Parts: sequence; C-alpha cells; structure tokens
Amino acid sequence: MSMTTPSSISPDTTPGSIPSRFRIRSGLFITLAGLLVFLVGARPTIFGLDRSPVVGFIQIAVFLVGMALICLGGYVSMMAFWRNGSRTIPAEIGTRLVTTGYVIAVFSGMADVFGFGTQLPPRVPYFGPWQATGVQIGELVIAIGFVLLIPYRLPRKR
Repeated sequence: MSMTTPSSISPDTTPGSIPSRFRIRSGLFITLAGLLVFLVGARPTIFGLDRSPVVGFIQIAVFLVGMALICLGGYVSMMAFWRNGSRTIPAEIGTRLVTTGYVIAVFSGMADVFGFGTQLPPRVPYFGPWQATGVQIGELVIAIGFVLLIPYRLPRKR
C-alpha cells in the first residue's frame, strides 16, 4: 500500500471525467483571454483603440465581459484541484462570493444604463468615481472568493 503526502494533488479518476491537467490549462487559457478582453475594455489606449475621452456603454460592457471570462476561467481552474467534485464549506462560500462579486461589479458598472446611476437616460452613461468604486468592491469580493476556493490541507502527524 502506497502512502501519499497530503499536499499531493491526485488527478480525478472517476470514469468519464476530464483530466485535471486539461481543466487547469483550459481554465488558465480562458482567464488569459478574459484578461485581454478586460484590458481592451478598461484601457483601449494600450491597443490604439481609444476613440473617446469618456468611458461609454460599449467600453463598460467589454470590460465586464472580460471580467466574466476571468471569473469563469478561474472557477474552472480552481475546481480542477478538488477531487471528485467534493468541496468544503468555505469553498462553497467562495464559489458564491465569486458570483456575487461579479453581480456587484455588473450592477455598479452599468448603474447608469439600468437607470439608478448619476446619469439617468436619455443622457450618455457616465462611468464615474461611484461606479468605479463599486466595480472595485466587486473585484475585492471576487478575490476573497477565489482565496476561499484554494484547497488547503493540513499536514498529517506521523
């Protein structure tokens, strides 16, 4: 009988499951693609795409789609570290915090579009300091959720 160390991560061996290495790599690819989309929305000047001095609806929508891809890729990658899909209660809370943080970011970023921001329709949506603070709070909640998704294991006593 072989002993494994508690810090070693064994691949998911259930029949019909996708190998964990593939899930980690695909999740990281999705995350990097999301980062690229996020940067196009948040800082279009990096790519020579800035055509307006204000942050408009399309720019907000693009960086929120990028943030969604980052969250999706991070979730796929982190779930590959949990064997057989069984997670602890903090990991379940982390999953909900990631989704809640994204909802906070979407509703903060699109506040003017939804009609409860500082610029009510038909005025042009404005991404101001209040919306930016809301998106940053959402990103903080997402980060806390991902920290809770890390599978911590205590070392065994010999």
